[in-house]
Amino acid sequence: MIYLFITILLLAIILPSIWVKITIKKYSKPIHSLPGTGGEFARHLVERFKIGDVVVEKGIEGQDHYSPFENIIRLSPSIFDGKSISAVSIAAHEVGHAIQYAHNESITKLRDRYTPIAMAVEKIAIGLVSICPLLVAIFKLPQLALISIAAGLIAMLISVLLQLIILPMEWGASFNKALPIIEEGQYLNHQQLPAARQILRAAAMTYVAGTLSSLLNVWRWLAILRR
Repeated sequence: MIYLFITILLLAIILPSIWVKITIKKYSKPIHSLPGTGGEFARHLVERFKIGDVVVEKGIEGQDHYSPFENIIRLSPSIFDGKSISAVSIAAHEVGHAIQYAHNESITKLRDRYTPIAMAVEKIAIGLVSICPLLVAIFKLPQLALISIAAGLIAMLISVLLQLIILPMEWGASFNKALPIIEEGQYLNHQQLPAARQILRAAAMTYVAGTLSSLLNVWRWLAILRR
């Protein structure tokens, strides 16, 4: 029974990430009739919505994001240079984040406040769990290992919860910002809108998939400590 539970849990963690990648790839086929690439579309939207000195540049594949501290939208090469539904939709999603910051929406303050905390807590968690064998070897007290493991796992789960707090920001960038822009019909036609909605859902779920995947760190460190 326990193995079935673990299998279901692992699938629940892994499947969202797989679905996101499949969905984005599915609609990445070039459509030559589109008026421009994802990068050109993003720059057009930045100019259209007058969202400051936001720079759009080509980044690392699979790491599309908006950096509020640098005021830069970075798009994967396949998105930046692509002329596809995925390219248009993901570019619009990242511009959506820039719009959120330009409008100083409250959700952006939550992200700026809690994301560094989540990252710090996760590092502390990994440190606590990894130091367990050393503590036991020095003090010869097995109880220290249990305390360190418990503290590490709790800290890691807190990190995941902190990241989930700002999930609405991703959803808002897709469906409150990007989708209304695309639905105007200036960039994609009516037949392409259902695919765009799927891509925007996948773009929002990318954050969820990343958050869930951090749970795998718990299993990884438990496996190491059981050796």
